[in-house]
Amino acid sequence: MDLKNVAVARLLLDNFPHIKAYWIMMTPRVAQVALRFGADDLDGTVVEEKIYHDAGAMTPQAMTRAQLVRLIHEAGCEPFERDTLYRPVTRTETSVTVQL
Repeated sequence: MDLKNVAVARLLLDNFPHIKAYWIMMTPRVAQVALRFGADDLDGTVVEEKIYHDAGAMTPQAMTRAQLVRLIHEAGCEPFERDTLYRPVTRTETSVTVQL
């Protein structure tokens, strides 16, 4: 990843702790570009999006976990799961743990 691009974007947006790339609204490819330029969140919990698609959006309505992980890796970033407060989540076959 070109860290110069990320650094410049985060310098300009230093008062935002997190920047979301809403792939449903901007397309998965543009969300990857946003990750390269400072965004640090993809909305992964969307099961089915209706509002944008009822208005005519042509983007996918849902993505699997594997698709999201691949999208993040292809953008040169390391994926991790987090809760709504941006705390890291560890998931196994039998449990889910939020790091406090």
